[in-house]
Amino acid sequence: MTLNLAMITFDSTDPGPLARWWAAQAGGTIEEENDGWYYVVVFDSAPYRLAFQKVEDPTPGKNRLHLDVTTEELDNDGAKLLEAGATEVAQHSMGDFRWVTMADPDGNVFCVAEGH
Repeated sequence: MTLNLAMITFDSTDPGPLARWWAAQAGGTIEEENDGWYYVVVFDSAPYRLAFQKVEDPTPGKNRLHLDVTTEELDNDGAKLLEAGATEVAQHSMGDFRWVTMADPDGNVFCVAEGH
């Protein structure tokens, strides 16, 4: 059996703004809007999609799954994410490898690392 990653789905009480936020930050476009309850974001550079679905009560607590994204300019792009509405959770390093744990406007945690 072979599984192919097709979509990563976020639960949200208001998925539209969150879908637009992720599309803007990651260079995607919204492909589907289903009456405000389900949005799909696609990317030219990735074989997967992000989905955002409306739920009454998102799971509370720490994410059991999170996105890892990379950038060539961690400090500059980290600042841009903060300006766009992300929050910084923590900064980390392991030798020369640096990354920042952040949260999107809905509180979903993701990591931004230097790399390609």
